[in-house]
Amino acid sequence: MQWTLVIPLKPLERAKSRLTATTGDTLRPGLALAFAQDTVAAALACPAVRDVVVVTDDGLAGRELAALGARIVRDEPAGGLNAALAHGTAAVRTGRPQSAVAALNADLPALRPMELARVLDRAAPFPRSFLADAAGIGTTLLSAAPGSELRPAFGTASRSRHAASGAVELPLEGVDSVRQDVDTGDDLRAALALGVGPRTATAAARLLIAD
Repeated sequence: MQWTLVIPLKPLERAKSRLTATTGDTLRPGLALAFAQDTVAAALACPAVRDVVVVTDDGLAGRELAALGARIVRDEPAGGLNAALAHGTAAVRTGRPQSAVAALNADLPALRPMELARVLDRAAPFPRSFLADAAGIGTTLLSAAPGSELRPAFGTASRSRHAASGAVELPLEGVDSVRQDVDTGDDLRAALALGVGPRTATAAARLLIAD
């Protein structure tokens, strides 16, 4: 099964606000963009991924991610994360109604293509499924097979919300790079320990220099 990934991204000036204590306001937008660039690049290199759609209103991010090969969809609802994902999924399925779609976080800078392939292959038999984040509270990936609605419920405690919605949790080991999203300084250190993509590595080096 070939998947289309839908990745939502806030305007960079507002993205990753919980990292401000670690990065400051000056470096934070660039780090958020680097996360998204490394996430999209790794996703496009995954053999199970047909294409990537990024839902964003940020002009710089849109240009940079389009240059990597992503399709950019404007966040016309401007109604938050779940509305953006529903809008992106609708944009995909307008042209390809039977597309297998998965929502993926934009802040997975350590993402490895083959680990993502394992997750998507495990998701294929289920109408809807999800992968919990490294903290065990949130969700980094939510899938919808052909003929199934995505029905995203991201936000606080999304792991339990997606389980309550009927999505099947994927109990996979050895896919840490798909679980390790970055919201805090501790998350960033954990991602760096896993090994991040080149853009995040460069941005993080600037952060260390600034410190």
